Amino acid sequence: MVNMFTLMTGQAGRSGFGSASTAEHVTQGIDASNLTAIITGGASGIGLETARVLALRGAHVIIGARNMDAAKEAKQFILKDNGSAQIEFLKLDLCSVKSIREFADKFLFLNLPLNILINNAGIMFCPYQLSEDGIETQFATNHIGHFLLTNLLLDKMKQTAEATGIEGRIVNLSSIAHRHTYKGGIRFHKINDKSGYSDKKAYGQSKLANILHANELSRRLKKEDANVTVNSVHPGIIMTNLMRHSYFLMRLFKLITGPFIWKNVPQVNKNLSFAFSLVPSYERTILSL
Repeated sequence: MVNMFTLMTGQAGRSGFGSASTAEHVTQGIDASNLTAIITGGASGIGLETARVLALRGAHVIIGARNMDAAKEAKQFILKDNGSAQIEFLKLDLCSVKSIREFADKFLFLNLPLNILINNAGIMFCPYQLSEDGIETQFATNHIGHFLLTNLLLDKMKQTAEATGIEGRIVNLSSIAHRHTYKGGIRFHKINDKSGYSDKKAYGQSKLANILHANELSRRLKKEDANVTVNSVHPGIIMTNLMRHSYFLMRLFKLITGPFIWKNVPQVNKNLSFAFSLVPSYERTILSL
């Protein structure tokens, strides 16, 4: 467990990386030109930085985004510094089962391989609301949407891994907030119950679901000897717009502690680290972060 001093100072651990390490630093020297990756929520924040660095290392990147204008801007942002970047974007609203199925169908129609799936998109601390499918929005977006998307793309990942011999990698972006959920954990019997709803606990249960999903899928894939691994990762405390629904005291806490424990977006590296641990020579080092 990383202690607070190490977190605040950015001191490197056994892997040679610390909380101040950037995605570029962690992936330096890695050639990903033979890889195809899908990143949900890749038009801003952590997802955009992940897409940028994956493309920088040569990967073919498909961004799944709800806002097409933001996705276009993200593509131009990446191409500005890396004119050879292979970047595409497809419409994806993780709060809509219809949109998720359409995204998967469109991607599969492209007949591309799929080596990496980074389930990054998410919403946080939202007022109570139901999705168009009648599911509480944080659980729908953060877990159900990614659960369905992963299932729809899993056969393609298995086929790619078998055909290329390159281990597939699924990454669920979780959060330390999984510790702060409802008593007893996930309220499976009343996910949509408005009474007793807590925006923070609802977020926590969605992040706990991300972890349980990764653990169970990993177990099943290992049992069937599939060459695809699954991990859930906490990216650190990152300065993004995810907390736009948070209340005043949370924002004040962010303002006061910002210089010490909050990291900027380029310092997000763990989701990229797991994705790039496909490369055998990097696997042991990266997984020890």
